[in-house]
Amino acid sequence: MAFGNVPNPLPCALRIAPKSAGVHIFSNFDSGNIEVVRDGITRVELAIRKDAGEDHYQWFHFAVAGREPKTLAITNAAGASYTGGWKDYRACASHDREHWFRVPTRYQNGVLEIDHAPKADLTWYAYFAPYSYERHQRLIGEAQQAEGVSYECLGETVDGRPLDMLAVGEGETPLWIIARQHPGESMAEWLVEGLLERLLDESDGLSRTLRKEARFYIVPNMNPDGASRGHLRNNAAGANLNREWAEPSVARSPEVFHTLAAMDRLGLRFCLDVHGDEALPYNFIAGSFGVADLSPKLVELHDRYCLRLEEACPDFQREHGYPRAAPGKANMKMATNQLAGRFQALAMTLEQPFKDSHLPRPEGWSPERCKTLGRAQLDALQAVMTEL
Repeated sequence: MAFGNVPNPLPCALRIAPKSAGVHIFSNFDSGNIEVVRDGITRVELAIRKDAGEDHYQWFHFAVAGREPKTLAITNAAGASYTGGWKDYRACASHDREHWFRVPTRYQNGVLEIDHAPKADLTWYAYFAPYSYERHQRLIGEAQQAEGVSYECLGETVDGRPLDMLAVGEGETPLWIIARQHPGESMAEWLVEGLLERLLDESDGLSRTLRKEARFYIVPNMNPDGASRGHLRNNAAGANLNREWAEPSVARSPEVFHTLAAMDRLGLRFCLDVHGDEALPYNFIAGSFGVADLSPKLVELHDRYCLRLEEACPDFQREHGYPRAAPGKANMKMATNQLAGRFQALAMTLEQPFKDSHLPRPEGWSPERCKTLGRAQLDALQAVMTEL
């Protein structure tokens, strides 16, 4: 993060087994998820735990202590929520939890296999570069100290965590950025970090202008419980938050209940809901076209936003994405559709890949590329601000 010089947290102290003892695998840490099924001489069989609610799993995050080469085989990959996500996928690995790189991975016969041939005594593996709860807290703590930024706890999650919101700017137009309704889509919060860095950069003229024209309400992590538990899509009560917006409840989906109440209180003319897509190797935006009686002006603003975003960040594209729903066929349980209809506002869902964009690089889609796309959102916002 660029707002301060807080040092990165060190990994928890670990008792590393001697190299002759083979490897040890564990995931009892923030966002960790894996179980050892069978440990063989050259192959370790693993399984991903299901989310609360028992209807989703795909996110994994675990550590391997030891340098002995082995194949790490996730044997229940065929039952994951989005098996199309395994095609052409490469797992992420790190030796310090700060710098992540891709490693050889293959999906065959219903098993996801990762080649473990590390160059360090301790290696972390994850579905995508994790965005830890510690980093989330530092993001909130550093941002709130910037001039013109205020913090509000919207309420408590199922597990009793604060639902954090940052308010930025002195203008009257209320703009919302929400991210990580699906906790395993950690690229969403990486994008928000990049957006915040630019928005709070006093040397950036566009940022200063937007802060004068608008009031930003930013919820970097809508689902901190699911993120900490190592879930893919659900919160601690087993709810998929992006299917709760029609009738949220304090018992099942307090994260949505409190956020929607704040939107009603503060107003909303724009909302960007940031996600990740397991299967599609593209950055794209899905609109609220299926909402009944959607204003043609909002459709035009959607298209204008996407065009400007593509110009500002070539990793974004407009050709590939989800098909547009027919008018009146929108799922009003989803945030984008509910907010577009409720407020007659420009509401969109931004999807990022777990794999790579249409402009591939060796590191695949990465935290830094997420942040670059986050910064470009301000260029796209400028293109529609006068109409909001």
